[in-house]
Amino acid sequence: MTAPTRNGAPEAPRDEQARDALALEEIELDLFVEALNRRYGYDFRDYSRASLARRVRNLVASLDVPTVSDLTARLLHAPERLPEVIAGLSVPVSEFFRDPHVFRALKEKVFPHLASYPHITIWQAGCAHGEEVYSLAILLSEAGLYERTRIFATDISKAAIDRAREGIYPLREAPDAARRYLAAGGTHSFSAYYHARYDLMKLDEQLISRVTFAEHNLVTDGVFCEAHLVLCRNVLIYFTTPLQDRVLARFAETLVRGGFLCVGTRENLEFSLTRSKFQLVDEGARIYRLKAGA
Repeated sequence: MTAPTRNGAPEAPRDEQARDALALEEIELDLFVEALNRRYGYDFRDYSRASLARRVRNLVASLDVPTVSDLTARLLHAPERLPEVIAGLSVPVSEFFRDPHVFRALKEKVFPHLASYPHITIWQAGCAHGEEVYSLAILLSEAGLYERTRIFATDISKAAIDRAREGIYPLREAPDAARRYLAAGGTHSFSAYYHARYDLMKLDEQLISRVTFAEHNLVTDGVFCEAHLVLCRNVLIYFTTPLQDRVLARFAETLVRGGFLCVGTRENLEFSLTRSKFQLVDEGARIYRLKAGA
């Protein structure tokens, strides 16, 4: 039985109100995504809906607007707020030598092949704040390959790119980073690669010198280089399956014959339309190699 309100009018059951609120949020999300795409060219239509909804809710809270509709209106009429919106929609989560076994596998199974090229091009897609880019640079340097390498580090978020370009990180992260560095096969001391001042560490300029940072949208932007190695770790999990297929096809297009692709440890190519183009190199590290003639 529907409970009466104080003025005698019937009050909708709570579960009905919850369903109505969710339906309204879905409409608001659709309008937000459409506005972002039509106004600025950022296409989030094929992002995981649950993840997108969670991030938009966080934006509503952090920007102190009442509803998603208000967020959409602000976005449309205040273009200067776009960078913080994109930063809120991206997931800049990273750390130095994250998943050390992946970096060790790259060092042992991929670097020997890269060594056969006079010039090496690497694309780190979704570079976040740059920790993994510099981790790779350190191992390449120790392998004697960094001087002939160019790394393109891209992300959809300008804020993330700007922070990565600085190469400055909290000093409190150094001890854990040093342990992961050794587990990844590092042969020196992690402390040799940064200068500490106060509570910050600034990475050696030599590591930064071979990295080109740029904004790039995996959904809408095309191929811009021929790469011997592409790393895109823990980005595809936020895409729907059709979008994953599109992005993986783009990676196959950018790789040279026999080039390598490394994805996140929670991602794989097994159900992708591009799977037949790659051979598995290391299952645990999620490293694949483009087949000849693919």
